[in-house]
Amino acid sequence: MITALEPQAVPAGRYSIKQASALLDIHRNTLRRYTDSGEIKCGFRKNGRKFYLGREIIRFWREQI
Repeated sequence: MITALEPQAVPAGRYSIKQASALLDIHRNTLRRYTDSGEIKCGFRKNGRKFYLGREIIRFWREQI
C-alpha cells in the first residue's frame, strides 16, 4: 500500500529506484511494476540506471490517492 502522506520530494530532484520506493513506501519491485505498466515514468542516467523525477513521484502519488 502506498503511503498516505505526500512524499517530500524536490520537484526537480532525481531519485534512484531505492529512494523513490522509500518516498512512496512501496517495495522497489512494486515500483518497477508500475514503471513497466506506464503508470510512472522514469529517465535513464548516462550509466544506464533509472531515475525518477520528484515531480513524477508526486504526480504518481496524487493519482493513486
